[in-house]
Amino acid sequence: MAHIALPEDLPGITGPLAAYPRTAQHLSGLAQELLRGESTLTPGERELIAAYVSAENDCFFCESSHSAAARHLLGENGDVVEQVKLGLEEAPVSDKMKALLTIAGKVQRGGRNVTDEDVARARAEGATDDEIHTTVLIAAAFCMYNRYVDGLATWTPQDPALYDQQGRQLAAEGYLRS
Repeated sequence: MAHIALPEDLPGITGPLAAYPRTAQHLSGLAQELLRGESTLTPGERELIAAYVSAENDCFFCESSHSAAARHLLGENGDVVEQVKLGLEEAPVSDKMKALLTIAGKVQRGGRNVTDEDVARARAEGATDDEIHTTVLIAAAFCMYNRYVDGLATWTPQDPALYDQQGRQLAAEGYLRS
């Protein structure tokens, strides 16, 4: 049961977003910009960063939702999502993506954990300043989203089909609802 009164039929972040539309507008807008806005990182790659950080934060709802969205966006390469979470350095992603996910993981533990060497590695693998910026901002934002969901003890269903459906919808429609 959630720590505050939230709609009982809306899981994870959807409950607080429905209950608090003034903040929902900004939180949803930020997610839309970070995960679907203009970037040289694909929406699938950005969802992968969100899923990875959410997994590192042990936020089941966000990890499941963003993993499903990443799988839908990555299509035939969707299996990479679970492989990254099981072992980043062994996962079949580009060296640039490994370097960016390493940075994201360090931001998840604390922003000051990111080193000059981490950034140099990302640059050496072809990452631009914009991609490094985007990675850090997604990681930081998802630490906030994860803590928002878990800090309110929102309802977290366990049915994988629900997350697959939600991931399909997020992949197709993004984060802004009219």
